[in-house]
Amino acid sequence: MFTGCGTALVTPFRHDRSLDEVTLRSLVKRQMDAGINFLVPCGTTGESPTLTRKEHLRVVEITLEEAKGNVPVLAGAGGYNTAEVIELAHELKAMGGDGILSVTPYYNKPTQEGLYQHYKAIAAEVKMPIVVYSVQSRTGVNVEPATLRRLSEIEYIVGVKEASGNIAQMAQVVHEVPPGFTVLSGDDAITIPLIALGGKGVISVVSNEIPKQMTDLTRAALRGDFEEARNLQRRYLPLMDINFIESNPIPVKAALSIMGLLEPVWRLPMVPPSEANRAKIEKVLEALSLAPVHAS
Repeated sequence: MFTGCGTALVTPFRHDRSLDEVTLRSLVKRQMDAGINFLVPCGTTGESPTLTRKEHLRVVEITLEEAKGNVPVLAGAGGYNTAEVIELAHELKAMGGDGILSVTPYYNKPTQEGLYQHYKAIAAEVKMPIVVYSVQSRTGVNVEPATLRRLSEIEYIVGVKEASGNIAQMAQVVHEVPPGFTVLSGDDAITIPLIALGGKGVISVVSNEIPKQMTDLTRAALRGDFEEARNLQRRYLPLMDINFIESNPIPVKAALSIMGLLEPVWRLPMVPPSEANRAKIEKVLEALSLAPVHAS
């Protein structure tokens, strides 16, 4: 269900920092029109830690309404408190979500056994597709390949967003898990090598800006047309890189605002990029004809 290119959607806010529902609908519609394969609302790119429970559910509800069942919706539901994750996942399932993307517990660094029991408990209670999100650079804990092998044996745990940035680990993960287990890249720039190793796609940040182009890149790699995939990679790698010139989602929301797609508003502790970095983002967009020259 969750193969190809899925967009880790940003969450648009108004100037008063309230949820901008009108813009959210337009962003989701833009993704649908571009042929995106699936949608991921309320991940960390969506500033989910700053959303209230009501807002979190509303963002997913709007995404489901706009998707109209034409593409799967993998809603964010992760964190340190297993019981709270289960509670949120139940609500998302009741709304009609197709699955959850669940980031590992953070800060206290659970053991590999703790990670296993955490996801096992969620699967047993919620009984909906779960994609594990492993991103050690942000959470301080790595889901090791052997742990993913164990998790892959649990009903409803269907895949992993592998964002370690470690190609050797990704190769080991693909080797350890069964063929039906979906391994997705968590980094745009290494989508091609992961697919070459046997991965099934990407949960993408850059597809917020270029949904069609990133979907085309992923589809090309999946059908074995690596020449076409590499051509697209060469063109859009500067955009993939600039999206992380500051903490995500600061640059991607700045880029989308320059493109005229949303207001440049973040919730603390996210703040606007520095003027120097905003100028760099603008320059990349102009070079790719994604924004008017000398956009203000």
